Amino acid sequence: MESLKVKDYMNMRPVTFEPKMSLAKALDKLLTSKQIGGPVVDENRRVVGFLSEQDMIHKLLKVGYYCQDTHTVEECMRPDVLTVSPDDSIIELAETMAGQKPKIYPVVERNQLIGVITRRDVLTAISNQIGDCFKHPV
Repeated sequence: MESLKVKDYMNMRPVTFEPKMSLAKALDKLLTSKQIGGPVVDENRRVVGFLSEQDMIHKLLKVGYYCQDTHTVEECMRPDVLTVSPDDSIIELAETMAGQKPKIYPVVERNQLIGVITRRDVLTAISNQIGDCFKHPV
């Protein structure tokens, strides 16, 4: 099971945001993608932040109340982002995720975003491995 790698289960087409994007546009993008958040990337696809539903709620309440969207993704995102490598072990990531760590990790190679991996992706990997165990009894 240690041979399971992030690259085998990651989403290579995640929702992403740009720092200068309006929150209203980011919200539309997030809701359309049906994801709970995504990396904020610069013009070189370097991860500069992370934007989640939770991050947006407080700011968007004010936008809705005052009917003006003057906030950008950059003002709302978290700049401290935990990332993983495509060759990282799914098992080690699962152990990290077992705590109060993020539910989504950007996958970065050579300082560029190449995908994301979620708790659900990790559970899928573990489920597949468990299924294989029962197909091939010891």
